[in-house]
Amino acid sequence: MNRKDKERPLSTGNLSHIASVWVITDGKAGDEAQCVGVAEALGAPFEIRRVAPKAPFTWAMPWGPIDPRERPDAPKSPLKPPFPDVAIASGRRAVAYLRHLKKASSGRIFTVFLKDPKTGTSAADLIWVAEHDRLRGGNVLVTLTSPHRFSAGRLEEARSMPLPEIVALKPPRVAVLAGGNSRHHRFTELDTARFLTGLADLAGQGASLMITPSRRTPTGLARDLARLAREGSHLFWNGEGDNPLLQYLANADAIVVTADSTNMIGEAAATGRPVHVFHPGGGHRKFDRFLAQMSEIGVVHPFPGPLKTTTYEPINSTPEIAAAIRAALQDRRPD
Repeated sequence: MNRKDKERPLSTGNLSHIASVWVITDGKAGDEAQCVGVAEALGAPFEIRRVAPKAPFTWAMPWGPIDPRERPDAPKSPLKPPFPDVAIASGRRAVAYLRHLKKASSGRIFTVFLKDPKTGTSAADLIWVAEHDRLRGGNVLVTLTSPHRFSAGRLEEARSMPLPEIVALKPPRVAVLAGGNSRHHRFTELDTARFLTGLADLAGQGASLMITPSRRTPTGLARDLARLAREGSHLFWNGEGDNPLLQYLANADAIVVTADSTNMIGEAAATGRPVHVFHPGGGHRKFDRFLAQMSEIGVVHPFPGPLKTTTYEPINSTPEIAAAIRAALQDRRPD
């Protein structure tokens, strides 16, 4: 290890200026996307650092210790210095690594954790949780929706330059975000039939569908969605090439999303377009609390059901989280 790199001081002076950011996860797409969204909102250069602890160290997560093969002084460590000004982490396996970084930098790194770390409020300098989670504390920021990468600027750019295949669709254009089976939700055959019937009804009423499945979408459901798209002038992303989700959201007149993912619903809410939520089997109190709040403010509506046209002020917590990080750094500035 280069000793000079190891001892490079972090930014001092105006601590609200952020020169470098690390995003730390174990590579899970959802965790990483949230962290990257916040890093992008900070407007500072960032690097993605993925950790991959092995057993028996994974057994002790989120408490730690970290895998010694990934300590900052290890030859191939993802935490190798020079250290950043800010480290943003998410996911159970990243908790101990964030804590280790704080200690290794003699407390100079400002640490941020997204979602409940399950180890208490001392896990990071700033912790973000959604309102439907229970964790609270002086360093805990609570917002209604989750952070993501669909900023107002990116959505506006996508609206100004829509894909040709989207331009060719007749309005109303409906983005369909299909999730899938999860710890709390399960698509039964009846659920699949209800979902497909609801979408077919929209298509029969003249709506153009823009469908994106997720990694969790059951194979049979994905196959049926693709067939539905082929039966009319609709779009279906088969997982090849660039994900058109940003384009679909930006250019949608309305959105249909499955209730198994609060993240997807939060992304949809960033558009200001009506969000229609389909409930597969199962559920959880956290999801119910979240959806009740979103319904109260007129963002979400039941699906199947009439297609709404009412709009609202877009909801996006990502800039708020970035602003909280900057404010906290400003508070740390020496007198």
